[in-house]
Amino acid sequence: MRKIVSVFVFICFVFSCETESKLEKEIAKIDVTVNVERFDKLFARVTPNSLPKLKSDYPFMFSKRYNDSVWIDRINDTLQQQLNAEVEKAFAVDNNFEDEILSLFQHLKYYYKAFRTPRIITVTSDVDYRNKTIVTDTIVLIALDTYLGQDHEFYVSIQNFIKQNFRSSQIVSDLATQYARQQIYQPKRKSLLDEMIYYGKELYFKDAMIPFKEDEEKIGYTKEQLEWALDNESYIWRYFVERELLFDTNTKLLERFINPAPFSKFNLELDAESPGRLGQYIGWQIVRAYMKNNDVTLQQMLSATAEDIFNNSKFKPRK
Repeated sequence: MRKIVSVFVFICFVFSCETESKLEKEIAKIDVTVNVERFDKLFARVTPNSLPKLKSDYPFMFSKRYNDSVWIDRINDTLQQQLNAEVEKAFAVDNNFEDEILSLFQHLKYYYKAFRTPRIITVTSDVDYRNKTIVTDTIVLIALDTYLGQDHEFYVSIQNFIKQNFRSSQIVSDLATQYARQQIYQPKRKSLLDEMIYYGKELYFKDAMIPFKEDEEKIGYTKEQLEWALDNESYIWRYFVERELLFDTNTKLLERFINPAPFSKFNLELDAESPGRLGQYIGWQIVRAYMKNNDVTLQQMLSATAEDIFNNSKFKPRK
């Protein structure tokens, strides 16, 4: 009997892989054009004489509150010049992230027929890592000076758990996060479970939109951090359940298990070994289980309540 079950599971796995491969081939045929506009390069090379032309081409990049002298001072600023040089060196070739953006947009077009390809504009931002990417219906801004590699000298004063994702391979994941937040509908976020499911939706959205990225890149972990989460999944879940934390509305739980942090706070000796945001990770696994065990679309899941997803997920942690 056990052999029969094993064969059945294997057949289901093979069939699932073939279905996913067919879908990805279909998505890859979707006609989408991506053109990265290197505003960062244009601004780095602008002169007082050519500034009016640049302002005319990119009026939304220049606040009318400032006169030209402000922009000229910025052009001549030594820190800005250093930023320009480092970005130019790191991104001498555009296609190290352009192909991945193309695939993201093809997936968005597949799942959302009304999606229109926006203008993609790269900038420098004085390393404003809280706004690495900005997404609107018509324009996407990417601050390239926040993707120079975690060991870059510009980031020496930034904590490791933040700067570990300051690399170009993370650009498309950050863009997918911004698009996910436009699509998720979850009116009530009071309990720890609410927050877990919200971020689980966000991460599952990435499963659909950027399946070509590894799981650690989707969640922003290192490989070692993801392995720790996988190895300890059952213990994390047991901790949440036994201490009745899932429906707890204490906001301190967000600091412990949801918000970016160097590690999660179980108040145990293992804390220092753990990655932060393990509540997000568990929420992701719950949403994955929900999608596996229910016949619902991506859009239906994104608007479902946390209670519905949790109650119908049949989630069982890895042992």
